[in-house]
Amino acid sequence: MKVEFEIVHPDKGSSFRLLHQKATADKYLWQYHYHPEYELVCVLYGSGTRHVGNHLSTYENGDIVFIGPNLPHSGFGLKAHGIHEEIVVQIKEEVLQPALLNGPEMDSIRALLEKSNCGICFTGAAKEKARRRLIRLLKLPPFERLMELISVLQFLAVSSEYELLNPHVMFSVSMKKHRARLQSVFKYVEKHFSEETDIKKVAAIANLSVPSFCNYFKKIMNTTFTDFLNQYRIQHACLLLQEEKTIGEICFECGFNNITYFNKVFKNIIKKTPTEFKTEKKIIIT
Repeated sequence: MKVEFEIVHPDKGSSFRLLHQKATADKYLWQYHYHPEYELVCVLYGSGTRHVGNHLSTYENGDIVFIGPNLPHSGFGLKAHGIHEEIVVQIKEEVLQPALLNGPEMDSIRALLEKSNCGICFTGAAKEKARRRLIRLLKLPPFERLMELISVLQFLAVSSEYELLNPHVMFSVSMKKHRARLQSVFKYVEKHFSEETDIKKVAAIANLSVPSFCNYFKKIMNTTFTDFLNQYRIQHACLLLQEEKTIGEICFECGFNNITYFNKVFKNIIKKTPTEFKTEKKIIIT
């Protein structure tokens, strides 16, 4: 999984970008990427794989997720089938901050933006109401569109029907300040996650001693390097489990040399065994 930087340009005559896409799922780009814009994704039709930060799971019958700046994520057409339709709003930080959100009326939206650093998945009635409002957004002229978008953000900000996808890792803060050093570590993991990891090599890439690197990584990412590596491996395993491969093959392909340990780590992270995930998380569109 290569983490790519995406350049986002606002629409002509607008301060943000609004996309409405409908096509067969195999036409969508789903690379793992990041960008400095806030992103609100609303899948109108379809089921697929939600990969935001360290969180990987499937969704059915649409999805609404709010993603903070520089939080890595894949396109939501990943591993989908048939028709995939979505609305995507991408808006730069400077559009929302600081002037627009300084007033006390914006307290809830400021809190929403902070939580978006974790990735927020909306559920229940909130998801359905926001979905209908985002569809209406497509028909509005630029000024009314911006005002309605702020109103939608306020609606989501006061909702209690949501889940934080990465509650323990604040990607945007760490990636802004430490992007170059972390990116070199991420690239090493991307290339070598299927091998036995040499922590001395990883520390050397970050130009740190092993103890300093371990402390640095834990401080910035709020997780140990070993746990991060296991999360990356399990994310890859989740993708492979949707293919025609045995659990044993996937275990070794993802860098684990013991199936029992692989099963234990998988269940700790995904809350299901690999067999349960393979059975229950098949993507079906009716």
